Parts: sequence; C-alpha cells; structure tokens
Amino acid sequence: MRLLSIAFCIAIYTQLTAQPYSLDTTTIPGTEVSFQLAYLPGGAFRMGEGEGHEVSLDPFWIGVKEVTYEEFVLFQYRDNDSDASVWTEGQYKADAVLRPTPQYIDFTFGMGSKGGFPAVSMTQQGALRYCQWLYQKTGEFYRLPTEAEWEYACRAGATGPLPPNVSTEKLQDHAWLFENSYEKYQPTAQKTANAWGLYDMLGNVAEWTLDQYADNYFELIGATAANPLIPPTQRHSRTVRGGSYDTFAQDCSCTRRQKSDPRWQQRDPQIPKSKWWNTDSPFLGFRLVKPAKAPTAAEVEAFFGEMIRE
Repeated sequence: MRLLSIAFCIAIYTQLTAQPYSLDTTTIPGTEVSFQLAYLPGGAFRMGEGEGHEVSLDPFWIGVKEVTYEEFVLFQYRDNDSDASVWTEGQYKADAVLRPTPQYIDFTFGMGSKGGFPAVSMTQQGALRYCQWLYQKTGEFYRLPTEAEWEYACRAGATGPLPPNVSTEKLQDHAWLFENSYEKYQPTAQKTANAWGLYDMLGNVAEWTLDQYADNYFELIGATAANPLIPPTQRHSRTVRGGSYDTFAQDCSCTRRQKSDPRWQQRDPQIPKSKWWNTDSPFLGFRLVKPAKAPTAAEVEAFFGEMIRE
C-alpha cells in the first residue's frame, strides 16, 4: 500500500486554536440549490488518540453541512439536470453524464429525503462521481476529505478527541446519536456547530473519507506527515468517520475510525455488486472538500482517474 501527498507540502508547523472562518456559497448552475463551504487555515495538529502524530495540512474549504438529497438528486436523476455549466475546460452535456443506477428499494428506509436531510447509502465511488459531476457543472474541484482533513475539521482547534468545550455528557447538544435520534437521521444543521461553524461532524450520518482503510495508518504515514493520503486500491475497505444516529455517545469522537464493510451491500441483487449503492448503509453520507490551491484541469482528470476504483 503506497502513501501519496495530495497537495504541496506546507512550511508552517503551528498548533492551531479555533479562529474566525470565511464562508463561500455556491449555487449549482441551472438550479436554485446552493451549498456553503467554510475556509480552514493550514497548519499542524496532533492526529489520533493519546499524544497523537504530528500532521500538517494545506488550507482547504470544507462543507458546512453534509451533502443533502436536494443537492445529490440533481446528479442522480437526468430529469433534474440541464446543460447549464460554468466549466471552462469542457463543454458540459447532461446527456453524457454517467449517473447512479436506479434504487430498487427505498435506501432511506422511510427516514426522509426532502427538507435538508443528508444524502445517504451511496458507495464511495458514488460520492466521488458526484464530486466529478459538480466539477463539470461549476468548474471548481471538489473531492472527499482525507482522514487527516476530516479529523482536523472535526477537532476545530481542540487537542482532545472532541471539539472545543464539548464533553461526552454534552455531546447530544452537538450530535444526533443513538440516545437522541429516535434511531433515524435528521435534517442537517439542527444541532450546535463546532468552533469552525461545521454542523454534524459527529453523529447524524457517518461520512466517507478519501483514504483506503489501514489498521496501521499512523505507521504508514510516519511520525510527521504533510497532507497524508492512503489512496484506494480496492473497493473495501475505505475509511469512514464521525459516527451516526446509530452510534452511542461513548463511541463517538473526532478520532474514532471505522472501515467500510462489504456487508453494507449484502442485499444488493446485482452481480457484481453495485458501484453506486450500499443497500444497508442509510447511516452513511459524505461532505465536500475544495483545496484552497486549485489544481489544473490535467491534475483534476488524473485525480479522478486514480481515486475512482471499479
């Protein structure tokens, strides 16, 4: 398993505390649907449990909320899309887009798909295909967060496993968990945001990251690492973060890691199993990241070619 750096190494190694953030609002071309990203400054932090491992990151933007159904269905169904695009590197045609296969059951299991609910049950490839589609619509490069970026965003400057001023006892004020969710996910941004203005980093639905799961992750990235990424080499297992509505408070933190499981597709009748959907993962969604330093069109193409695994 090899280790890649997804951006240029940074020269500043500082222990950050939470500080003011900037917001960027993007409206998906041809629609009235928009989403917000928060700007996170680059720097270094101690990643993982205990004393942790020093990791440094370049600045990046991250979704204020989990991607919602209102956003995802524009990609999922051709009838919701149009040729509207501001992508200057290509000529976008909605008819040419590779889209998710139809769902043969309600993957939300009746928990909700309108009114700000998070989009759920897609495979990591499905989430990445959405990012690729969004790039072609907006001209801006979006992807999933790396494990390191996700944990950095969740901590919001804290040195412990929970965000600033949050304890296990107070976690229900910030997260939908087994104890308060009525065993279903809820509309996004209903709980208190963390110090960087990010909602539902913990609880509600767990979130895909970009990395292949590795038990020896910290051994692979080394004692100090800049922009670490363990790229996917096969469908399973990928790293999932954040816990969900089905997670107990005592098991939910910014440092807790989970690996994707082939059993999430157990009831999928397709042979081979669907590239798009995990039949039994209504507890799983995703959040967008946009690097502060935009890659070239060639770099974007290479990224999706490398990261989207069949």
